[in-house]
Amino acid sequence: QVQLVESGGGLVQAGGSLRLSCAASERTFSTYALGWFRRPPGKEREFVAAISWSGVTTNYADSVKGRFTISRDNAKKTVYLQMNSLKPEDTAVYYCAARQVTSRTVAYPREYDYDYWGQGTQVTVSS
Repeated sequence: QVQLVESGGGLVQAGGSLRLSCAASERTFSTYALGWFRRPPGKEREFVAAISWSGVTTNYADSVKGRFTISRDNAKKTVYLQMNSLKPEDTAVYYCAARQVTSRTVAYPREYDYDYWGQGTQVTVSS
């Protein structure tokens, strides 16, 4: 059972930056594909970004392309989401997710692709 713990959320003004982190308990973390999702207030959870096992492939939602960057440090068993030029519409609870894979190059953009989820961290962007 993989445990994921997000951190780094908070309150920021529009145009500001935050970096979210998600630390995993699994020693075979490097064989997991990872993703970030978010649930805006009153809305369904949605895809934000994904990264492959090897880190060579990343996917982003159109709404965050050019502003957010997903990365991973397998030695630290951590995935990051660097969020720049934040907008009020980025306000949401952000979740990281993981699934064990055999492909080094596939990144997964759908919720049902993932087996493990963190508890979420709140990001609030004020205008």
